[in-house]
Amino acid sequence: MKKNIYNILKGTFLVSDDSFKNWRIIIFISVLAIVMIASSHSADEKVHEIARLENEVKEMRSAFVDGRSRLMKLKMESTVVAKMKEKGLAPSVIPPKKIKVKTQN
Repeated sequence: MKKNIYNILKGTFLVSDDSFKNWRIIIFISVLAIVMIASSHSADEKVHEIARLENEVKEMRSAFVDGRSRLMKLKMESTVVAKMKEKGLAPSVIPPKKIKVKTQN
């Protein structure tokens, strides 16, 4: 048992006559490790991209709500009356009348 541990620590299993099997396994495990690391980096990039897009959506939603509230304020009758008063126009004091059109047969 002690001898096997010393052989592993010395690296004799890599230079012995039947070391080709060992090298194949080592290369296979190394390739798997590289694929795993690349996959992890890809997943991390996707997570960061998702977080960035979520922040962008929140900002756009906030801008939309802000624009909608400003539009509602501009559409209010009191705001329109105040803007028209600056230009010399005032709302009518005479109420509108309905005009009914009768078709002739």
